[in-house]
Amino acid sequence: MQDALNGVVAIYLDSLRFQQRLSSHTLEAYSGDLQYFSQFCISRGLNQWSDVSSSDIRDYLAHRHRLKMGSRTLQRGLSSIRGFFAFMIKKGLASANPANGIRGPKLPKTLPRVLDADQMTGLVEVKVDGALEVRDLAMWELFYSSGLRLSELTALDVQDIDLESGLVLIRHGKGGKSRQVPLGRYAKNALNEWFRARKAFSMLDQSAVFLSRTGTRIAQRTVQARLDRWQQKLGLGERIHPHMLRHSFASHLLESSGDLRAVQELLGHANLSTTQIYTHLDFQHLANVYDKAHPRAKKGTKRGA
Repeated sequence: MQDALNGVVAIYLDSLRFQQRLSSHTLEAYSGDLQYFSQFCISRGLNQWSDVSSSDIRDYLAHRHRLKMGSRTLQRGLSSIRGFFAFMIKKGLASANPANGIRGPKLPKTLPRVLDADQMTGLVEVKVDGALEVRDLAMWELFYSSGLRLSELTALDVQDIDLESGLVLIRHGKGGKSRQVPLGRYAKNALNEWFRARKAFSMLDQSAVFLSRTGTRIAQRTVQARLDRWQQKLGLGERIHPHMLRHSFASHLLESSGDLRAVQELLGHANLSTTQIYTHLDFQHLANVYDKAHPRAKKGTKRGA
């Protein structure tokens, strides 16, 4: 089984990396999932992937659940196992997929956290100090202007941004799909400032839009670290992560336009149901306004005789 992990699994991960162009973060997660599953199979005396049954996979999920693994982690683990066996069938290394028909745990229904318009303004309308903060501000503006994922922002090349026409090309979105998104006025101005400041960097990576202080393409973890720094600098109460800026983009755009299909296209969602979560956010906002403003909704309102 260990040989299979080092062999077939490595080939599978390479196919995800080069053919489906999954992000490094997703690849790392899938690799870890399959390592855990491999170790579990070895502990049960299963020496070949072909020995694995549906019952073994269910037992594995139950084992991980007892270790307090969350529903999302278990769902992803099941997905990685199912995808791996599908890959082996395609390559003629397996005849059946034991993960088919197995349902993972239900995911909790949680709404994404967003910043309101005032909080977003407070984040991006600040005086910058130095080239790194010029870069940071361009990143925050681009997240909020165009609804990019973190992996999409760090993968941007200079040729992907057309400042004159105000468009950004996302070459490798989720699932390897490309799309074009508009670039807002403030984001264009911030990028112009960054491109001027960028010339002072060593630019070891000539193609990358956003560079680290060493001149290489900025890493995803660095973006989060810089956002943490801005949060502390501005004295913001809750921790902000890059996806909150994407969520804020979607929520604010839908609230103003009501055009769910357009928001779906801009976000690069394959299914409309994924985008519909933002309609719940909008309704939640309206419900809060109602509760605070309507005379018959306010707490403590006395009924008339």
